[in-house]
Formats: sequence, structure tokens, C-alpha cells
Amino acid sequence: MKSFFRYISVIFSIALLSSFYGCKKQNGFSKGNLEFSVDTLVFDTVFTTVGSTTQQFKIYNKENKTVTIDEIELVGGANSPFRINIDGISGDKHTNVQVLAKDSLFAFVEVTLNVNGQNSPLVIEDSIRFRTNGKDQYVHLAVWGQDAYFHYQDFNFGTWANDKPHVIYDRAYVDSAEILNIKPDTKVYLHKNSILFVYKGTLNVNGTKDHEVVFQGDRLEQFYKDVAGQWYGIYFYKSLPSTINYAIIKNGTAGLHLTANNEANLPNQFNVTVTNTKISNNASYGVFLYDSPKIKMENCIVSKNGIHALFLLRGGSYDINHSDLLGFGSTGQTPAIGIRNYYDGIASGIGFGEIKNSIIYGSQTSEIAFDTVNPNNDPTLLNIAFKRCLIKLETPSTNSMFQDQIVWNIDPIFTNVSEGNFKPVASSPINGLGNPLYSLSFPFDIDGNPRDMANPDLGAYEF
Repeated sequence: MKSFFRYISVIFSIALLSSFYGCKKQNGFSKGNLEFSVDTLVFDTVFTTVGSTTQQFKIYNKENKTVTIDEIELVGGANSPFRINIDGISGDKHTNVQVLAKDSLFAFVEVTLNVNGQNSPLVIEDSIRFRTNGKDQYVHLAVWGQDAYFHYQDFNFGTWANDKPHVIYDRAYVDSAEILNIKPDTKVYLHKNSILFVYKGTLNVNGTKDHEVVFQGDRLEQFYKDVAGQWYGIYFYKSLPSTINYAIIKNGTAGLHLTANNEANLPNQFNVTVTNTKISNNASYGVFLYDSPKIKMENCIVSKNGIHALFLLRGGSYDINHSDLLGFGSTGQTPAIGIRNYYDGIASGIGFGEIKNSIIYGSQTSEIAFDTVNPNNDPTLLNIAFKRCLIKLETPSTNSMFQDQIVWNIDPIFTNVSEGNFKPVASSPINGLGNPLYSLSFPFDIDGNPRDMANPDLGAYEF
């Protein structure tokens, strides 16, 4: 299919809230100065062609009489990337604006930047001039701008450069039989509801320790730092074997979404292998398996997602080792793992479902929820096994799926749950409780520290 890239210019209109007049209008006019809620209005980093959120400041008249502002002017005029709205009217210049005694007005400002052709961020400044009775006062405006590679319904293969961020609108595709490689230190920002869609192709995310590949929303203002649901997720549909190593995937709806296995359906082949990766703060699921895909995960931390860290719906297979599948979501009402092997009247099996040397914990009394059917009592349909894990379950189970000395309901004592630091402290009771047989393929933890191969710790960290 033909590949194409297109830059999108987004022009934002600016909203205004005019003030309510809470005091009786005074006669006469003051020659006093205005006051402002800020002297400089600063915008966080904004991508070129992508508009900012609206910022506001207040214009105060603290005099006992009405003030008439002769002129309010955006100094950069029509060539400025900033837009202002005063007293319900958009425009670069306003005249004869009255502010009643002891009252105030709201001013709203937005910014849209043109492509700057630079890899490094730049600072763009302007100001708003207020002239009252022949005297000028200023509110300064500043924005950090960043150029980027933009993707809009385009088809991707080869290797993405990492000298500038990549911004995805709607969908960026990896098409059938194509391979996309993403280098260390690449930053991928996705617009609202956007998806990186791997359709029967291969995605290789090649981060390294301290040079992770980051996937997050494209709003860089501080307010959005921990807002879930800003983009959809990385979606694999019948994907060929793909890898994700040292990635940070956060603030989406479903961080990783796998649907169906590829046509080859080889028994020991995974659609996606995920290692040394942190998936957090997604509005619904950290990892969502639907209709029998296969995933392998080692040295991963999946935490603080709205519904489940891992959700399997209508069948699938998973091999998870030395990982943390954690609750602690903002809703705090759903367990870390949800397993339901049917949907819409169709049931599918779990070919294999092993979780080993891992931590399944959170703020609920039980952190695993099962909803499975086996209408023909097929003993091979639900191959689920938890081996040498720490599991939080209200009533410890004697079911045969819980194997090899499960550790029940012990607090692993993470360093700081509220800040998302899930490294257990040195005195954690899970120290040395892992089975070394399950550690052979991964002798180093998520931080690159060597594991004690005689007595490894549970989870992604060796401490």
C-alpha cells in the first residue's frame, strides 16, 4: 500500500469568559494602573502545527472608579503564533475596553506554531500591550516549541529516526508483512484516540536501559502528566512476531492491545515479546488480549491501570515471568488480572497461561478475577498456572492452577506506590523467594542488575 506523510495544521479558536459584574457601576473614570494575575504567561512545550491548551490570566481594576483601557494589542499582530480573546471578542487589537471599579476581566490565550525545521526545542516570545491613559503595561507570552515527524494514516516500515519526536494523528500503520524498527531514545506522542496499528506486520521497539522508547499522549503541559486515556494504545492485529524492549507506555486507554493470532499459528511463536517495559496509567487495560493472541513478558511492570493490568477476553495465551501485575488504579475497584475466555456467545481456550516468579498485588482484597466456561469439560481448554508467585487473594486457593509454593497475601513493601516506584525495599519479605529454574532465561533484572541465581527475588527487580 502506498505510504504518505502529511503535516496537519490545527487552528484553534479561543474561548473567553467575560467577568460578572458583582458591584454597582461607578461614575467617572480612574487614571490608575491595571494589575494582572501574571506578568508572564508561559506555555509548556508545544509541537509545531499542534495547538496548545487555552491559558488564561485576569486583568484587575483595583480602583474605586471604572477604568477604560484605550488599547489592548498583541504586539506580534497577525504574524504572531499567539491568539487572544478579550471580553468575548477575538482579535489582535481591542479598543476602549472598560473594567468596572473593583472588578476584573478574563483574557484567554492559545498558540499554534509553524514548522521550524529544527530538531531542538526553541523559545518563541510575544507580549500583550495594555495602554491606559497614555501609559503602557505588558503581559509577556512565552512558549517552547518542538518540531516533530508527523504521521496521519500513513504506512510505516524501515527504521524511524530518533532525532525528533514522532507525533501520530488518528492511525499510523505497520502493514502486512512490513517491519518497523524504533530506535532507542525515540519519543512517540499520540493525539487523542490515536493508535499505532500493527496489521499482520512486525513492530520492533528497541529501547535500552536509560534510553527507553516512550509512548504517551501529545499534550505536554504539566496538567496532562498523569491523565489517563489521552490516546488509545499500540494495537496488534494478527501480528507477526514483534518485540518491545525497554519501553514506557503510559496514559493511553489500552497500552497493548493484541487481537487474534497470525495465520501461521506456530505453537511456540508469540505475536509480541515484551521485556524490561513499564506500562502504566491507562484508562482501561495495561495489556488486553482478545480472541487468542499470544504474548510473552519478562521483567515488566504493569500498574495503576483503570480496570486490569492484564485482561484476557475470549481466549489467548501468555507466558509471564519475573513481572509485576499490579492494581492500584485510580478507580481502585477492579483486580489486577481479569480472565474471561468467552464473549458474545463464543468461548475459546487458553492454550497456555503461565505466570512465574511474579507479583500480583494491589489495593483490592483479591487481585485475580476469573469468569471462565468449559461447556464440554475439556481438560485441555483452560491451561492456567501460577508458579512461585506472590498473590493477593482474599481466600488462598487450593486449586491445582496455583503451583510451586505460592506466597499468599504478603505486602511486598514497594518503595513508593503513590509515585509509581514499585521496587520493593531491601527488607521486603519476598527477598529470595523465587524459583531459580524460572530465572535462567533472564539473569538480569529490569534495572540491569544481576539476579541471585540461587535465590532470585520475585518480580521485575532484584533488590
